[in-house]
Amino acid sequence: MADTVGQVIKCRAAVAWEAGKPLVIEEVEVAPPQAMEVRVKILFTSLCHTDVYFWEAKGQTPVFPRILGHEAAGIVESVGEGVTDLEPGDHVLPVFTGECKECDHCRSEESNMCRLLRINVDRGVMIGDGQSRFSINGKPIYHFVGTSTFSEYTVIHVGCLAKINPLAPLDKVCVLSCGISTGLGATLNVAKPKKGSSVAVFGLGAVGLAAAEGARIAGASRIIGVDLNPSRFEEAKKFGVTEFVNPKDYDKPVQEVLAEMTDGGVDRSVECTGNINAMISAFECVHDGWGVAVLVGVPHKDDVFKTHPMNLLNERTLKGTFFGNYKPRTDLPSVVEKYMNEELELEKFITHEVSFSEINKAFELMLRGEGLRCLIRMDA
Repeated sequence: MADTVGQVIKCRAAVAWEAGKPLVIEEVEVAPPQAMEVRVKILFTSLCHTDVYFWEAKGQTPVFPRILGHEAAGIVESVGEGVTDLEPGDHVLPVFTGECKECDHCRSEESNMCRLLRINVDRGVMIGDGQSRFSINGKPIYHFVGTSTFSEYTVIHVGCLAKINPLAPLDKVCVLSCGISTGLGATLNVAKPKKGSSVAVFGLGAVGLAAAEGARIAGASRIIGVDLNPSRFEEAKKFGVTEFVNPKDYDKPVQEVLAEMTDGGVDRSVECTGNINAMISAFECVHDGWGVAVLVGVPHKDDVFKTHPMNLLNERTLKGTFFGNYKPRTDLPSVVEKYMNEELELEKFITHEVSFSEINKAFELMLRGEGLRCLIRMDA
């Protein structure tokens, strides 16, 4: 890669020109990294529902033309001025949020919500100079959440890159850069179930199954999956789910069903749907005195959470989490090591695989609700 340092790189990228229209593989120009930036060769990326949501541009500010993608793995090609903890050849995971290591959030042991690099879905440019590093025929193509991994090369702020073990297989650990870490951390870092405890997981998509995986790793004895789709239970067994509840099968609130099943309520619950009613159920289904409910899903902007204050006064705890409370640069390398030490299984999350030229197939699979994660190989 040495001959490309400081030069503009021409490469393939999947460009979203319009909302909801198929991505187009284009030749783009990728500028060299500026101060505190890193240019990365992306080897593997996968499709997360957030990419689809902003591609559809329903209910948010549309920013087009844009290069989407944020769940990926790659190798550092070059670094900009001021970058000292990464060098060409390092293996990295890009992350949609960052860790500057200097702000009050980064210095706090309790927060991972970096003030400088927290996710910004509307910003389509680099924070250093307000310019895009992508262009076609001199016209800018906009970035997405600071990562834009649907490109063979991308430029990312150093604070949004986790340096990982070079022996880790990038085609597996790429899924740790977003959804899987979010669900896993929600359980291990925030809910913190004790060995032998009961955990309810609301929503058995990729994030919810990662939350179940966290409960399995923690040693929970009962992991109850709550979902409206009964076909998901068989898959969920691979992630430690022991029981399944479909709210549609009952004529009373699902929190009452769970309380009856567990002699007063589950010890912990993790909500991964973004549905406000599921959030309320997840809180109200935990046991009084010690129950903890963790909200992961992102609700509609107009939703309101309503519960009786006695549910809190009776010593139930309600928590929220962002990216599973992981600090990207500090904590993600250790999550990769969990996989390397065979404590964490990742292969079962990757249910489909396509070449980069077939990236629109990944979108079709997700729109049909098929599979968990579709791996996209950038070299094909």
